[in-house]
Amino acid sequence: MQSDDTLARLGAVLESRKPANGGNPETSYVARLLAKGPDSFLKKIGEEATEVVMACKDADHGGDKAAVLYEVADLWFHSMVALAHYGLTPEQVVAELARREGLSGLEEKAQRNTP
Repeated sequence: MQSDDTLARLGAVLESRKPANGGNPETSYVARLLAKGPDSFLKKIGEEATEVVMACKDADHGGDKAAVLYEVADLWFHSMVALAHYGLTPEQVVAELARREGLSGLEEKAQRNTP
């Protein structure tokens, strides 16, 4: 699937941008975010999530629906920076989504709350 390939390639690039892997904060936005620590990329995730909400609200009132795509892409990107920081991969997220496939949202949530 092309989307899995794209996520895997992006995940590999993000991994290579970690300062511990030679990423240079002087020349790489991702390396700069990671070098600054979690507060830096977590703030960006919060900002991007808000921008997704605002783009959706705008689209509900005649705004450009393409803005929703752009903002979700930004949110996913910064979320993937967090995954890289915590040693997780996009493939693990896809596997988790696959695990949940066919479960109702209520059932899946109940499973997470069971010790």
